[in-house]
Amino acid sequence: MRPLPLIFFVGALAAVACSDPNGPTATVANAERTDTLWSLVGTPVSTPSGYSVDGSHRVRTDLFIDFDFAYNVEADGRRVLLPRAALGIDTANAVKPGFRRMTETFDEITLAPSGGYTTDSLVVIAPGDRFVIRGRVTCTTLGLPKYAKMEILQIDDVARTVSFKVLTDDNCGFRSLEPGLPDR
Repeated sequence: MRPLPLIFFVGALAAVACSDPNGPTATVANAERTDTLWSLVGTPVSTPSGYSVDGSHRVRTDLFIDFDFAYNVEADGRRVLLPRAALGIDTANAVKPGFRRMTETFDEITLAPSGGYTTDSLVVIAPGDRFVIRGRVTCTTLGLPKYAKMEILQIDDVARTVSFKVLTDDNCGFRSLEPGLPDR
């Protein structure tokens, strides 16, 4: 018997896991939190400019590459979020971290869309902007990313920071962006 290609096996496993009522169950409750990032340029190197959806935490980009996006203030004054591919990291991966701008309120965003993410260019931001974030693939057995929703709360041009609220679904195979244990 000829072995099935790995990509077929992973795809079939993901389909079964997401549709099987006996499939994976969520074990990590989704919870809203606030956080702050410092600009890549014009701030001390010791301040975190990157953010990891997996684990919902800040990352120092000079020490670690395990982040999904970074914040920067461009030379022309634009405040931007930079997905990994826009930084030249992981440009060949099939599923890239990215942002999808949303018109719904933060609370109305309840499920991460499957497509339409900006992955390879900067995303200009302002207070009040809302996004769904697709992280990098960290659920390696299923080959799936994790998702989060974000709202920009404040930009401090003197400190060169951005503050935001975020809710991450840290369960593999789930796209729910509501507080509590996800069911989808």
